[in-house]
Amino acid sequence: MTTAIGIDVGGTGIKGGRVDLATGELVSERIKYPTPEGGHPGDVLDAVEQILGDLDSGPDDHTGVCFPAVVTHGVTRSAANVSADWIDFPATSTFGESLGRDVHFVNDADAAGVAEAQYGAAAGVPGLVIVLTLGTGIGSAFLMNGQLVPNTELGHMELDGVDAEKRASNAAREREGLDFETWGRRVNRFLRHVEKLFSPDLFLIGGGVSKEHEEFFPFFDVSTEVKPAALLNNAGIVGAAYLAGNSLLD
Repeated sequence: MTTAIGIDVGGTGIKGGRVDLATGELVSERIKYPTPEGGHPGDVLDAVEQILGDLDSGPDDHTGVCFPAVVTHGVTRSAANVSADWIDFPATSTFGESLGRDVHFVNDADAAGVAEAQYGAAAGVPGLVIVLTLGTGIGSAFLMNGQLVPNTELGHMELDGVDAEKRASNAAREREGLDFETWGRRVNRFLRHVEKLFSPDLFLIGGGVSKEHEEFFPFFDVSTEVKPAALLNNAGIVGAAYLAGNSLLD
């Protein structure tokens, strides 16, 4: 069995596990720690090191880290819900040197999209699939005939005068105490705008809240088919591990 380690760094939690690359299934416990206050690179590195220790991971393990930022050539170019110190931070080289292993960084929503394309609800789907992860923010991944178009960042698209994720993320639902109908209509407003711009063939809705999709999908009114993502909150871990294991990143 060929495995790799996937680490998913979010605005509120950092989680990781060992993934069977043939099936996309976790073959370890999923380890999770709160994201250190402020989300500074050194503190996140310490948390990642702790997760690797909990997983008994050695230096030969391919290790992927997905992160809420634009990532190009191993450098994090933005910082959503984490410290501004991540902007233009050489993440791949810094983490690799500190952890004594090859480390691959990727945008968190892109990792989730790759996981769905390889093992989940986007597998074998032709045309344009847009995977939207509703969590602390709104992550997006574009898959064209199964191939990733990276760093789309639709959650930061301005809609009604603010970043779309400020009103339609799951964090916004929790922060404002919204019921599923009110929140579902907000998400629908976002979906309709994205549909108008990109005419996708399928929307996949991911993130932990997607396991409750029956509570808010009825309030969607779009022409595009909408399905829940298959891998739920493990998608980032699985996609990061897949990309690291297949050496598809810088």
